[in-house]
Amino acid sequence: MTDQIKTHEPGAPKAPSKKDSPAGKCLMSRRKFLLSSGLASATVIVTLNPGTSVAAKVPAEVATYPRKKIAKLSELKDDVPVEFEYPDKGEYAQSMLVKLGTEAGGGIGPQKDVVAFNSFCTHQGGDLAGSYKGETKSMGACPLHLSTYDLTRHGILISGQAYQSLPQVLLELDGDDIYAVGVFGLIYGRYDNLQG
Repeated sequence: MTDQIKTHEPGAPKAPSKKDSPAGKCLMSRRKFLLSSGLASATVIVTLNPGTSVAAKVPAEVATYPRKKIAKLSELKDDVPVEFEYPDKGEYAQSMLVKLGTEAGGGIGPQKDVVAFNSFCTHQGGDLAGSYKGETKSMGACPLHLSTYDLTRHGILISGQAYQSLPQVLLELDGDDIYAVGVFGLIYGRYDNLQG
């Protein structure tokens, strides 16, 4: 076998080689490119938004929910919902308290199985009253788009079109009395739970 040597034909374009660049090397490494482009971006952002590095002092707003007695622990039966209104008597305030018979996120009582939730779907406000299912510990399906919520896991969506959990009414136990003391999540149709 003989080695073939390729020769350059006269007049044909010549492929660039390392010899054609200064010192026979690439002009910029990937690392240098990323570093320089990052610095350039930061410079543009700071130049276009002067003074945004210091946050304005804004006082925190603290929501003060009413404390409302809604039931007695000794009177609750497993899987029998109790309806009530909270945090006010405004639109979309209907809620449901239930003793699940199994431990649940946010549950109160000796077995941590008593929970409460707002009764309106977070997707488009479908009325979920009367849709509690004891065998699955769920609420729904919503009559509008079939959203269903798991009440053992803070009202997380099981299926359907909703993209938020069902608002959970926070509970407090004082002896045998159960009080609603707040809402975790935004009630459908409201921009503020305390402004119906």
